[in-house]
Amino acid sequence: MSETPDFSDIPATWKRLTERVDAQHWPAATLYVVATPIGNLGDLSLRAWQTLARCDVIAAEDTRASRPLMDAWGVSTPLIAAHRHNEAEAAQAIVDRLSRGERVALVSDAGAPAVSDPGARIVRAARDAGYGVVAIPGASAVIAALMASGVTSDENPAFVFAGFMPAKAGARQKWLQRWCAVPAPIVMFESPHRLGAAVKDMLQVCGPVRKLTIARELTKRFEQVVTMPLGDAAAWLADDSHRSQGEFVLIVHQADDAGVDDDIDPSSVVLLDALLETLSVRDAARVAAKVTGLPRDTLYALALARQNGNT
Repeated sequence: MSETPDFSDIPATWKRLTERVDAQHWPAATLYVVATPIGNLGDLSLRAWQTLARCDVIAAEDTRASRPLMDAWGVSTPLIAAHRHNEAEAAQAIVDRLSRGERVALVSDAGAPAVSDPGARIVRAARDAGYGVVAIPGASAVIAALMASGVTSDENPAFVFAGFMPAKAGARQKWLQRWCAVPAPIVMFESPHRLGAAVKDMLQVCGPVRKLTIARELTKRFEQVVTMPLGDAAAWLADDSHRSQGEFVLIVHQADDAGVDDDIDPSSVVLLDALLETLSVRDAARVAAKVTGLPRDTLYALALARQNGNT
């Protein structure tokens, strides 16, 4: 890494940049949907900063959570609450403000409003009432995790964002079976107190060889991004209690089942299908491995693919 750069010309550079942003178009009677940092205060964009300062009011998911960000950036715009429990009332109040020609900013606690956070109802209400909506993009936990994991490529850029997993085990397992059958990396959120149970269910649904990326505390001091087979994930978490703390983005990599059927004779496939009629994927693969002598991991991947193909 290079030596500390010379920041002596920052005032002139900052002035030049702010003047260019200031000269842009800032329409009135508009809802500005503003992405905020997911941890690092330095990730607020210059355009987002000017937007928050220019608006007449900021509708925040939690005014107490947003106040430190505003104070850090010297934004004195008034805050009003717009969260999951008052979103209908907040939407009407915001539309009323837009009708008076005001500029209204919409922010969540961290990241992009209306993406696994409240705000979509407010955006729809503003659009339905005929007012402009301008997105001010910025930090994203989903994109940050994808960037740090290398799970996608320019040749195969597909991924699926599935949001938060269900809280209850049965619903979570069905949810995982549905999403993890998609032929693409699956990006999801999970809370620290359900992380262990979620990893256990992923192992049951996807098998031990499927890769998992765990991204925790993105953009913060103790950020970690690690990739491992699902069979190793529980031990990795148990090895250090700090690894189960913070905010998590999980990426289940696409199943590597190319050519699975090529090395398996038709009679083994018939056996596997018969076992799947009464047994779980794990048990069917275990029994089939004992009968045929084929690798259990190979049979597990095939059993999972055939089960998902028949549901």
